[in-house]
Amino acid sequence: MTATLEIECRRLGRSGVELPRIALGCGNFGGVGSAPEFFGAGLSEQEALELMDAAWALGITHFDTADAYGGGRSEAAIGHWITSRGVRPQLTTKTYNAMSAGADHGLAPARVERQLRSSLERLGVDQVELYLAHEFDPKVPLAETLGAFEEHVATGTIRAYGVSNFDAAQLELAGVAGAGVAGATAAGAGVEAIQNAHSLLERGDEERLLPLCAQRAVAYLAFGPLSGGWLTGKYRRGEPFPAASRMTQRPEPYERLVSEHTFDALERLETLAWERRISMAGLSLAWLLSDERVGQVVVGPGRPEHLEPVREALAAPLSVAERDELSTVFS
Repeated sequence: MTATLEIECRRLGRSGVELPRIALGCGNFGGVGSAPEFFGAGLSEQEALELMDAAWALGITHFDTADAYGGGRSEAAIGHWITSRGVRPQLTTKTYNAMSAGADHGLAPARVERQLRSSLERLGVDQVELYLAHEFDPKVPLAETLGAFEEHVATGTIRAYGVSNFDAAQLELAGVAGAGVAGATAAGAGVEAIQNAHSLLERGDEERLLPLCAQRAVAYLAFGPLSGGWLTGKYRRGEPFPAASRMTQRPEPYERLVSEHTFDALERLETLAWERRISMAGLSLAWLLSDERVGQVVVGPGRPEHLEPVREALAAPLSVAERDELSTVFS
């Protein structure tokens, strides 16, 4: 993989920020997402540096992380890469820490201030392009959180903000809460983006949330595009799950997929991919990118060679008919 890809950029909501449609997900740097029991696992810092090198060489210039990934190790690895390589990717980071075993989590303004400052220090930058509330916090009024975010836009430490893992009702609530926030834009109350799990196997946002985002001019960003490896072909009917896979480390988000219906659909995906001379992962990414409502896809490869499906997807865009066919297979 030597040639640099041409990756389309799109405006983030109503902000002046433009984001590429592909971002490097860094949740496996020094851990497995936000799970405390896996802090120190996942990719070593050296492996993370090599992966960022490969992504940058391929043309992926936006890195997505969170203060909880690896207990801060993900942000620290990115900061080391920025310092040692002398280049600056666009950055998304997040805060909430719902999985924390202690009391230090949530979206209270004082904590947002503290966590953002820590994130910037680990990243070695004075600003991030996008800052997200990692989850909905029922204990803190959204207006307070959005007000804190708006203050950081004003001071220049973040360029735009949004939410993650919110459903349609919660995004509606964010609009109501943000309407009274001083400085927030009238059309969307300052929330410029939402980042949720979305893939051929995770389509709960299609009915309400995606139309709402289009209506409100909120950018929809998709993480988990391969559903923990399910859309790569690594999980086979009647075979044990591979060691060190998501199904042996953190299976809870994907246990519902263990069904004959899923395996039937995956076998059909494999056939369609073979007919197009593309990998299952590449075809799954192409399906996401063919949806104009999806502003960005966050890919989380474990090794540099796992970036190849990105190249495949960009080289083989789907027609409307092909996308509809694939959608039907997984309905």
